[in-house]
Amino acid sequence: MSQKSYVTGSAYPPLENGVLRIYSMRFCPFAQRSRLVLQHKNIPHENVNVSLVKKPEWFLERNPFGLVPTLEIDDKVIYESNICSQYLDDVYPGDKLTPSDPYQKARDQMLIDTFGKAVGLYYKISRTGEDIEEFKKSLERYDKELSKRGKYFGGNNKPCMVDFALWPWFERLELLEEKGFKLTEAEFPNLSAWVKTMYQLPAVKAIMFDRESHMRFIKSYKEGNPDYDFGL
Repeated sequence: MSQKSYVTGSAYPPLENGVLRIYSMRFCPFAQRSRLVLQHKNIPHENVNVSLVKKPEWFLERNPFGLVPTLEIDDKVIYESNICSQYLDDVYPGDKLTPSDPYQKARDQMLIDTFGKAVGLYYKISRTGEDIEEFKKSLERYDKELSKRGKYFGGNNKPCMVDFALWPWFERLELLEEKGFKLTEAEFPNLSAWVKTMYQLPAVKAIMFDRESHMRFIKSYKEGNPDYDFGL
């Protein structure tokens, strides 16, 4: 199946019974969360990319909000990135990314849900260069948490859902350097080591983009004509 984005007016690509499909956009950090889970757990699936500017009618029938990621299998449709990722972990075998202990599971979910503040600050800095110190404060909590947990948020041996939920924005952190922010070992020793470790994960390597590709897409996005198919 082509990786090029489906647009308004395009025909719906037929879905075979029993096949898991993820509707995605190649440069979307939210969709990347669930794509990382799919890769890490080696879940068989097919990927269908959609334009988020000219959304196919059949995509809006499945997700009225028109957002990615969206999962579809048989008569089931699931959307919202954290919900999609949790569904994948609950239903499919392989490394469990969420702990069985209710308290630890709640602690992990707290880290994921409250990361939204950091995400908001990330985009504010990318637009205006403002609130860098506030962004640093939001990251300090995660640096301290890693000092207690180990190499990953899942411990020393393997990543957990927190790692994959946070990673997409750390892959894009270098884009903030021109605005005056840089993740340094002096300020964030644990997060800096974590970033290096995450880059070695097969799931991350499989779907990551380099800095130049991210910059190229962001430039096209800011110009009002996002190049969803860059590099294809």
